[in-house]
Formats: sequence, C-alpha cells, structure tokens
Amino acid sequence: MRLINIGYGNMISDLRLVSVVSPDSAPIKRLIQESREKGLLVDATYGRKTRSVVIMDSGHVILSAIQPETIASRHEGKTVIVEEEDEE
Repeated sequence: MRLINIGYGNMISDLRLVSVVSPDSAPIKRLIQESREKGLLVDATYGRKTRSVVIMDSGHVILSAIQPETIASRHEGKTVIVEEEDEE
C-alpha cells in the first residue's frame, strides 16, 4: 500500500483512490452534500478553500485544499515507484 499526500500531512491510500475532481460543478456539490448527510465526508482542508474532491472506493468523499492536478501527479509518481519495486 502506498500513501498519497493530499495536503497538510493528510494521506490517502492510492489503492482505494477512484477519482480526483474539481469541486466547482453542481453534480460534485450534490455529491459532497449527500456524503455529508451520510457521514462519509472527510474535510481535510484545515479551513482553507476546497480545491479538489477525492472519491474513494469505500464511498468516502475527501475534501482537499490542493489542486487535483497536484494529487494526480503525486499518484502517478507513486505508481512509477511501485512498478520499479516490482521489477527488482
């Protein structure tokens, strides 16, 4: 299992990651509200503006204060490391 930093010392498992999206669209705002009502929302923004919404395979929705592109590049970097370790 590899962990991806989503900002301010918060980590998520790269194996459980489904999607990283921008919070600006109406469907994502509805998803956030529904997750809040179900108790599946994790706010990891530390009071800062939400810049990305991370959707996990467990149904949890995580709010992050870093850009989706940054999380994606961190995920890609972890994937390369996993492939290199598997080859050894």
